[in-house]
Amino acid sequence: MADKDFSLDQQTFKKLSRLYIIALSAIAVTVIVSQLFVRKYLQDQQTDSTVINIAGRQRMLSQKLTKEVLLISDAAHLEDRIALKNKLKATILLWSASHEALKNGNDSIGLPKTNSANVITMFNRLDPVFNTITTASHHIIQNIETVPELTRQNFTEAIAVIKSEEATYLTIMDEIVNQYDLEADQKVRWLKKLELLLMILTLVILLAEFLFIFWPTAKTVKKSLFKLLQAEKNAKKMAYDADVLSVAKEKSIKELRALTQAMNETLLFARLSSNGTIIQMGSKFSKLLGVNKFNPQANFYEVISRRQSEQLVIGDVISKHKKTGWQGEVKATTQNEEDIWLEMSIVPFNPTGNKSELLIVASDHTKRKGGQLEIERLTKVSFEEKMNQQKIISSKIIENQEKEQNRIAKDVHDGIGQMLTGLKYNLESIDVSDIEKTSSKIEHLKLQAADIIKGIRTATFNLTPPELTDHGVVPAITKLTKELAKLTGKNIVLVSKVNFNQRLDSLVEINIYRITQEAINNAIKYAESTHIIVSITKTEKILSIVIDDNGKGFDPEKVKNKKNGDGGMGLTFMRERINYIDGRLFISSEIGKGMRVTLNVPL
Repeated sequence: MADKDFSLDQQTFKKLSRLYIIALSAIAVTVIVSQLFVRKYLQDQQTDSTVINIAGRQRMLSQKLTKEVLLISDAAHLEDRIALKNKLKATILLWSASHEALKNGNDSIGLPKTNSANVITMFNRLDPVFNTITTASHHIIQNIETVPELTRQNFTEAIAVIKSEEATYLTIMDEIVNQYDLEADQKVRWLKKLELLLMILTLVILLAEFLFIFWPTAKTVKKSLFKLLQAEKNAKKMAYDADVLSVAKEKSIKELRALTQAMNETLLFARLSSNGTIIQMGSKFSKLLGVNKFNPQANFYEVISRRQSEQLVIGDVISKHKKTGWQGEVKATTQNEEDIWLEMSIVPFNPTGNKSELLIVASDHTKRKGGQLEIERLTKVSFEEKMNQQKIISSKIIENQEKEQNRIAKDVHDGIGQMLTGLKYNLESIDVSDIEKTSSKIEHLKLQAADIIKGIRTATFNLTPPELTDHGVVPAITKLTKELAKLTGKNIVLVSKVNFNQRLDSLVEINIYRITQEAINNAIKYAESTHIIVSITKTEKILSIVIDDNGKGFDPEKVKNKKNGDGGMGLTFMRERINYIDGRLFISSEIGKGMRVTLNVPL
């Protein structure tokens, strides 16, 4: 739009110039063509008058010839006869030349070389008469030139021939003159029609130019003026919007400062450069690690742990996943040499568009990890004691997990904190002087806010649902499938083949619900499935729930003993929960053929 070649005034000028050139050219062509046609027919009519005059003179000359022949025969004196003979000779010469000129045309006297078919036919009838009169006249002239004293009796026969043929000649010549006059009249009528046709054509062209050139041109000018007025109005509105945006930015900055303060006090987060150097660390994270002051350019792994082995692990994770992101469990050490376990996420982002940074969001689950380690320790005792102790410890783990999930929901889920931090830095990067980019960023911030709301709904839904406490496991699973389908956009279908409304022990119900929830979440997050079917059946002594998906599948042998953050822990907790309620869990999968999870619970 800034290009001068495409500015509004240039476009309008070029369009108007083009339209006016077309209009003037059309008028000029019409005038020129009209003049050519009119001049051609006027030129033809100029020759018509000459033709008619000469044709009419031929009648006079024939009569003069006859009269001169009669005078010669009656002349008393030889001198008179010779003088009349010379006049007759001149008359015949002019009469013959005009006859040939009328028949074949003559440029010197302005006679056309073409006659109509009717005129040619008439001349063919006239030629024998003309030749007879001409021959007789020449015979008289020749006789006088040979013997001037001849008497009237010597010319009687020639005079009789001339007198007898004169009437025929005059009749045919009258027809020729009338035909010339008729053709000239036809040309005049055709010229009138041509002039009328050219006038109508000119009017049509003028009407077409009005409809397709001048009227559209007027509309174009009107439209251009409207655009100019609209542009002025938009400029005023943009100036007003800029003022409003500036006020909104000030308000957003104040809100962002309050949000930053809340995040510092509630979230475990840190902001790193792409090489792992700390740019910023939240207050709560610093308090958890027991670090009151640290070098802002220190490496994250040096601050989060004092042990070299742990530093190497954390540094390796950051180095490998700084471009793709990562989520998992890490072990850290406070300044007081206390071990802490963190569920940590690494999120790469570009706050300024040209500089990559890392966002660390973590949650403390040291208590849950302590329970897990305690379970591993108890595997060394006897089978009976192991099973009894495992149930007690598993119960505590489950209770701790539920408490931890409620605490995380209140403290803001790590994923939500990550998005809030991203929202904060995007708000800080707004430049109010650049209205176009600011508007684009505000639209992006709206999408981020929608994602945060969606994340909050997902996080709160993952907590203990009220349907489980109030109505039982089947209504809770029904609600689970509907909400996850709505939140994720996946095709999740519940097929209940029985009307099961029996209430079970609260710990049994919560474990059935969590196992089902974990299986569906695995199908959504890791299997990349689009269709998930949850089937519920029941016999007299067993409640069976089957979860099928069409995801990418996996090799069960490769994750059988897996304990890291890549998905193995989910299967481990599913097995621990099913063992706690004395049920059985079956997992069937093949690469590329999806997965089936079946849990059977005794009633």
